[in-house]
Amino acid sequence: MGPTAVDTAVRDGDAASREFVRAAPPPGGGVVSAVGYRSRGRRPALHRGLPSPYLTLIFSLDGPVTTGRTPAEATGPDAVRTDIVVGGLHQSPAYVVQPEHEAGIQLAVHPLAARALLGLPAAELAGQLVTDGTDVLGRIAADVRERLCEQDAWSDRFAFLNAYLARRAADAERAGAVRPEVGEAWAWLARHRGAGTLRGLSAHVALSERRLSALFRAETGVTPKQAARLMRFQHAKAAVVRAVAAGTRPDLARIAADRGYYDHSHLVRDFQQYTGLSPSAWVAEECRNIQAGGHGGGEDWDV
Repeated sequence: MGPTAVDTAVRDGDAASREFVRAAPPPGGGVVSAVGYRSRGRRPALHRGLPSPYLTLIFSLDGPVTTGRTPAEATGPDAVRTDIVVGGLHQSPAYVVQPEHEAGIQLAVHPLAARALLGLPAAELAGQLVTDGTDVLGRIAADVRERLCEQDAWSDRFAFLNAYLARRAADAERAGAVRPEVGEAWAWLARHRGAGTLRGLSAHVALSERRLSALFRAETGVTPKQAARLMRFQHAKAAVVRAVAAGTRPDLARIAADRGYYDHSHLVRDFQQYTGLSPSAWVAEECRNIQAGGHGGGEDWDV
């Protein structure tokens, strides 16, 4: 995430603008993607934060990030508002209020890097939609955010954040190590893009299905089957995004077959669970964001 790794920003409009700047993730695999974003002059809206195989870490460079499990919660008095967002793995969309102007850096963090970068196993984040970053990272995270706000260039922000995360990783012993069986299980699921079976996975790591599921969930907060579904959906969604970005209509039947779904209907059911919409409705809602470069990030990197 150094200064030379920053992509060219994408902007649209004159009165209203959106800007997305991506940086190649640093070595080590802990951070899967890093995206800087800024918008201004836009009509306030509600965004769906979709489930993925990654944890979410956001440093807002503007006002607090406002989220909820439902549209009513996100726009009501029970919404969660925090300047630093830490989010675990989840199975349904999170709703994020997008104000007239916003800015920040969003990282996708590998769940098995949670101990090194966040200081706890990913499973400890599973009970809540969003956790205040200072509760996880400590008060120094607020100082990091303040320094990020003071930087003028995206390259400087990414470099500073990279250095901060490297220091945390260097002190990773404080949170213990991931069991090798869990690490290998995740790698096996990733190689199969979520299409492998639990029986095949348990045989590969030489554990019973029950024992493997218990260890996996204790580390990540999800079962191997849930992780596999998230991976498969991530790859399918990435294929949809690439088609839309290229100006073509996604071939959902082909995408379903190529990504390990039983059929087109199976893919549609996963879309409905993870987005709350059909694939076509989700594309219609997100089309402008996709064309402006607002999707990508983790979809371009192996899980």
